[in-house]
Amino acid sequence: MLIASNRTSAAHVDTEGFYPQNFAKGSKRREEKRDDRFRDLFIFFSELWGLRAFGRVGNGKDRPPSRTKLTNKSSGYKRLSAWYSQVALVCRSRKGLTAQKENFRRLLRTVETLSDLGPEMTAERDFAQTAHTMLSALMHATGAREGALFVFIEKPSMLTSVAAQGFALIPEPSVIPLLPRHVHALSSTQGSVLLAQSSYDTFLSSNGNVAPELFKCVAPLKVAGKLVGAIALGRRDADSLYDEDALQALDLLCHYAALAVQNHALTQTLAQRVSENLRLMASLHGFYDNALEAFAAAIDVKHVNIHGHSLRVGRYAAAIGDAMGMDMNEVAALRSAGYLHDIGKVAVDKRLFGKPTTLDAEEFQEMADHTTVGHQIVTGVQFPWPRIPEIVRWHHERADGTGYPDGLLNEDVPMQVRIIGLADTFDAMTSQRPYREPISLGATLNEIVRITPQKFDPNAVQGLLVQIRRDSVGSNRTPFLEDRSAGNLAPTDIDSLAASLQHKMSNGRLYLT
Repeated sequence: MLIASNRTSAAHVDTEGFYPQNFAKGSKRREEKRDDRFRDLFIFFSELWGLRAFGRVGNGKDRPPSRTKLTNKSSGYKRLSAWYSQVALVCRSRKGLTAQKENFRRLLRTVETLSDLGPEMTAERDFAQTAHTMLSALMHATGAREGALFVFIEKPSMLTSVAAQGFALIPEPSVIPLLPRHVHALSSTQGSVLLAQSSYDTFLSSNGNVAPELFKCVAPLKVAGKLVGAIALGRRDADSLYDEDALQALDLLCHYAALAVQNHALTQTLAQRVSENLRLMASLHGFYDNALEAFAAAIDVKHVNIHGHSLRVGRYAAAIGDAMGMDMNEVAALRSAGYLHDIGKVAVDKRLFGKPTTLDAEEFQEMADHTTVGHQIVTGVQFPWPRIPEIVRWHHERADGTGYPDGLLNEDVPMQVRIIGLADTFDAMTSQRPYREPISLGATLNEIVRITPQKFDPNAVQGLLVQIRRDSVGSNRTPFLEDRSAGNLAPTDIDSLAASLQHKMSNGRLYLT
């Protein structure tokens, strides 16, 4: 034995050190034996653990003297007690060190999982992929080999899986309907819960397409106390139970998983609300269109020659805006503004619309006042499109300042107003009037190009030519002219007009390409 080899024979130690046969041989000798026993034990543990409390233990140089007689009994016991305490401390330290190492490993595993979760939660990728990555990290941190990540749907209350791993058979998605008591239990519990036969029904319903008995542990995902989902873990490696350390790691990581699930839910809700708002807006625009079409028909009832004028202006203006690349809302605004641009004519004497001769100055002023009267009518109305009052007032303004009522120049007039002004003139020229026959399409376009840019915006005129050319080649899904025809106007004729307009806008300069 190591003890015997270090100091005395085994027989000497066993018979005189550990057994009480020599109890009556005197207290001094017993003290010496006790000293030897504790010293030998201490040397044993010192060599076992590498402890060198006395310097180089083993060479006898720095050891306490062998069989030193203790002249002070209490002092000897103190020295022996100190040696024994050090031995016990070493043993406890060794056990504590092992536990600390294990805890440190778990901590490192948890930190590693957190470092993996961070980039996944902030990455711009599909949530299903993020959910699978998060679930894998949580399972790795807890030693689980089966697990599922659920999101909570409030109406109707249910848990729906977005990721599942390790299960032999599990439906995708797995759905667990929840009663109010289940929702309350999941919302009020603090941290993860080990499931047993008696507690399944407390947290999960058996009415879904997955059996709750597949899960051994459930961890609610909550943000600000509100349930957003759950992590359900199945069997663990080697079918071991989930210990306290695994549950603590799961609780820590679930906080970050809950934030990711909540962010996804908010994004989904926002997208759903935007979609609903767009549908509502489309419905609202449809309602406005129907209402304003009826209004436009009422405006044009003054005389047979202007029937349908406001409807056509709205349609022409919207098509020109579309050809210019405007968005759907701007196109809808142009259509509605076209329907309402002549609303002030409700205050104009009906006889003026049927007069076959030129209006005198007073009659012309009464007719021209329809712009300011219409502006007064629509100013107090809250339209979805803010420029309608400007369009109603200024649609007779011209680029060179010769229009009415305010004599504005082209740069002072918004583009929407310029488009309505062009569409209004185009329809008036191609329609019959009491004082003249309709002008042909070719002649109308030639005249409009001739007086551009003095009167009209060249970009708007190009948009008009684009739509008429589409009609001539049959590429418009909805014909621009509808009840009228491009007649014998060929696409090459329209191209010639467009080239002429471009030549005017470049001041006759030629560009080599």
